[in-house]
Amino acid sequence: MTWVLDHLDDIGSYTLDHAWLAGLPLVIGLLLAIPLGWAARRVSWLYTPLVVGTGLLYTIPSLALFVLMPLFLGTRILDTVNVVVAMTIYTVALLTRTVADALAAVDESVSASATAMGFGALRRLLTVELPLAVPVIAAGMRVAAVSNVSIVSVAALIGIPQLGSLFTDGFQRNFLDPVIAGLVACVLLALLFDLVIVLVTRVLTPWQRTPAAPGEPREQEVPA
Repeated sequence: MTWVLDHLDDIGSYTLDHAWLAGLPLVIGLLLAIPLGWAARRVSWLYTPLVVGTGLLYTIPSLALFVLMPLFLGTRILDTVNVVVAMTIYTVALLTRTVADALAAVDESVSASATAMGFGALRRLLTVELPLAVPVIAAGMRVAAVSNVSIVSVAALIGIPQLGSLFTDGFQRNFLDPVIAGLVACVLLALLFDLVIVLVTRVLTPWQRTPAAPGEPREQEVPA
């Protein structure tokens, strides 16, 4: 406990770095996964190659991907861009199937109603299908957020400062305090990400909070 109190500034700095390296790829990955998932949903023959292809990206070992990034990006080995790009790849790998399946779960009658009202494909996606798919996408985002917080720690092995640096420091000195502090900080950061996603989901889906009549299932509605 004394060590933690003496190093609160370092822990705080590492936490901010960790949050940036895990959070930015989550946002970029979602923005990339939405058109990929939409394409997989709209064009049936694209579903398998897109979903399976992106899913295979997640099987690449994280340390190997961090080390290989400079070869493709022309960056330095200690450049944080390598971690952001690598984590974005992992996020896309997790979210492409989620987005495709979330859009597929939208009631066809709702999409047909929007089309009958004159909505084009893009407008229907942005104003009807995506809002209704938010709860399913958010569930995938929560998994991806926890995964990102965990995997980013590995970047400490190549010298990128974040909470994983506490693990390597503790292991090298055979000293548990930094390891425990890093572990607790990672768990709290993952919980914070999860809470933010839940709150944003509630804001984006106000109709989910409208109570249904007793014994009557809640129906999907076209968002206003």
